[in-house]
Amino acid sequence: MFVKKLAYFYYKKKLEKEILKNKIPQHIGIILDGNRRYAKKCGFEDASRGHRKGADKLYEVLSWCLDLKIKVVTVWAFSTDNFKRSPSEIDSLMHIIKDQLESYINSKFINENKIRVSVIGKRELLSEDLIEVIDRLENKTKDYSNLKLYIAVGYGGRQEICDAIINFISDNIYIINKTSGLCEGSGGNKKGILHESPSIENANSRRCSSGYTDDYDYLSNIITVENISKYLYAKGSPDPDLIIRTSGEIRLSGFLLWQSAYSEFYFCDAYWPEFREIDFLRAIRSYQSRQIRAGK
Repeated sequence: MFVKKLAYFYYKKKLEKEILKNKIPQHIGIILDGNRRYAKKCGFEDASRGHRKGADKLYEVLSWCLDLKIKVVTVWAFSTDNFKRSPSEIDSLMHIIKDQLESYINSKFINENKIRVSVIGKRELLSEDLIEVIDRLENKTKDYSNLKLYIAVGYGGRQEICDAIINFISDNIYIINKTSGLCEGSGGNKKGILHESPSIENANSRRCSSGYTDDYDYLSNIITVENISKYLYAKGSPDPDLIIRTSGEIRLSGFLLWQSAYSEFYFCDAYWPEFREIDFLRAIRSYQSRQIRAGK
């Protein structure tokens, strides 16, 4: 056992030395997978023991990220698809998530390391008491900037894109039934006209002065990648450089669909509670070995 630990120590140091010579990813996304299978492997009758082990693992992984000065970490804790599980398992998971987030509020680790925590996802799907804990945590850590931690709860990649488009349209324009034209000489739009939202001053005049002739011309020009990106759950966050999935599953399952267009992926066989620092370092080494063109 001693020899094994010693070999692990020197191998870890070798990996650290190797990756510190190259570019470190600044945003890492992690799909926390394998908690239930870990519990089964360990012979736990209650799967929640695996989930609690997984929740505790995050502290360890964040410490590795701090050591490498990684600035943004996004972890997927609970998907919209997870709501399809049994009511008892959902209740157990939500209880664990609530306990963990509440512990972060006064956590010495979170506060001393100045980790800003934000929870992303469809909050309408969460309970009021969980939302209250999330609000307190986000308010407590809002001025921290050493590391930004996004925790995805009630998150689905397709839903995020739908919500972004809906909120973008809602924040800019809405349709009411009218038959008059938008701009002088436009010929009108018999299907309805687009009016400016109170949050967007002079949207209509800007549209007309820009030469847009009807609603659809206007929409086709304002719906852009850049504009939609501003309405994602973690708006303003850089796209992930590297996405890691544990447990051996080789798919993203909808994680950060919009943001992962040019991300590198690493799939690790270890279940999330058993994810080791050398697994983490190997993922970064794999990222560094790839030629990242981003479409160029």
